[in-house]
Amino acid sequence: MRLSIITVCYNSEKTIENALQSVAMQRGAAVEHIVVDGASTDGTTKILEAYRHQLAHVISEPDCGIYDAMNKGVRVASGDVIGFLNSDDAYSDESVLARVGDAMERHHLDALFGDVAFYHPERPDRMVRRYSSARFQPNRVAWGWMPAHPALFVRREVFQNAGLFKPDYRIAGDFEFVARAFRRPDLRYRYFPEVLVKMRFGGVSTGGWRNTMLLNKEVLRACKENGIPTNMLKILSKYPAKLLEYLRK
Repeated sequence: MRLSIITVCYNSEKTIENALQSVAMQRGAAVEHIVVDGASTDGTTKILEAYRHQLAHVISEPDCGIYDAMNKGVRVASGDVIGFLNSDDAYSDESVLARVGDAMERHHLDALFGDVAFYHPERPDRMVRRYSSARFQPNRVAWGWMPAHPALFVRREVFQNAGLFKPDYRIAGDFEFVARAFRRPDLRYRYFPEVLVKMRFGGVSTGGWRNTMLLNKEVLRACKENGIPTNMLKILSKYPAKLLEYLRK
């Protein structure tokens, strides 16, 4: 089984090398790493050039946002399974992708998802929060639940059947894709009860109350576009459970 890992970046010179090394260090899995750069103006492209020998594709050109960039990666991916690793994230250990590929092949899965550990950039050894994907089920999309996207892996056929990300979303395009893809009753999926990705605070979806407001508005929109009855109170009801993740880390 071959895995395509897509990393989208823009002006990521401070973190991109760690992400590249994280994929390169994976053992026991056939992996192609695809990087989609939004025409960075800092030193990102120089770092990508230094790692060019271990990258299957490098696309560096202006894009129309993060989900447009992700779509570019999906279009060139040739693996059986597709996953996304942000430019400031890393896999939790060197055998993550081997375990993911083995589980998906052994259980004939269309999708597999695990947990993400959040940490502050200055304390990478100390977990602040564990985003648990255990609560997710397709019938909980109406409450705003989704698997942790960096720890979600899907067969390439899922994109072929459900379609790509909608590029006009700014933050919740991954949620909208999950709402759309997991509507199929025959989708075979499984929760993998491990931390698969270490993620820094400060990304688009964790960037303050304005981004949180936009996120929830787009989640509401995604549900409506996919015929999922919900309302803002339902969506906001997930936050007490999310706050407990800080205490249960």
